[in-house]
Amino acid sequence: MMNKQSIELSIRGVRYYLEMSGKGTPLWLLHGFTGSTKTWGNIIPLLCEHRKVISIDLIGHGKTESPQNVDRYKMEEQVKDLEEIRKALDLHSLDLLGYSMGGRVALSFAMTYRKHVQKLILESSSPGLEKEEERIARKQSDNNLSERIKRDGLERFVDYWQDIPLFQSQKSLPKEVQQNIRSERLQQNPIGLANSLVGMGTGSQPSWWQELKKLDIPTLLITGTLDHKFVKIAQEMLKVLPHAEQIDVFGVGHAIHVEEPEKFVKIVREFLLST
Repeated sequence: MMNKQSIELSIRGVRYYLEMSGKGTPLWLLHGFTGSTKTWGNIIPLLCEHRKVISIDLIGHGKTESPQNVDRYKMEEQVKDLEEIRKALDLHSLDLLGYSMGGRVALSFAMTYRKHVQKLILESSSPGLEKEEERIARKQSDNNLSERIKRDGLERFVDYWQDIPLFQSQKSLPKEVQQNIRSERLQQNPIGLANSLVGMGTGSQPSWWQELKKLDIPTLLITGTLDHKFVKIAQEMLKVLPHAEQIDVFGVGHAIHVEEPEKFVKIVREFLLST
């Protein structure tokens, strides 16, 4: 039986929530936007046979605090928080898996503190936007979405968010799974989500495209074949990352770990256990 430990840490004035299971080399799991530690519920029992799995609620999400100050949500601040969490848990090195927004955080952490990361897994993620005009446009879009949350409330935002094209493939999941995803989103703090979009949205975060060639750690890019945008992003990343491979999972979209959890775990496990 899996022995799960719930942990609360005060990190640079923000209360963080973590869950830890298993033994071995630490593996951090970082969720996507509107997610939390709950998003990994199906896969943690399968991963903790080989790793000490640590799932973290990122700032403004889940049971982690949602500060009013939007500057506290900047990618640089989130990465500093993770480094302080690493120190608080007395971990020298770790493996790192991030999904979507959590993948952008994971990559940012690996670029900033690469000596502490052994292997990096990015699920449906990106290094940010390369062109300034793209960043400006996305920043405006994220700001508009942030205002929408504050204006319309959480439930109406979740109604909108679950119907965007990025999650279209999830419509074929069992109703219970879809309801669990919706329930997780509805448990979020609207201020946390709104500030997260502004503080560490794709348009606001630093772009890592020019720095990827320096990331000399084994990196796995996992994408779903129905998620054409992120398949293409991963293909571009593959051209410049020194030690990377890409695996496309057939017939799924953005959230592979939700749509095909057993295939996802098999891919992750084989990568982590390879030398």
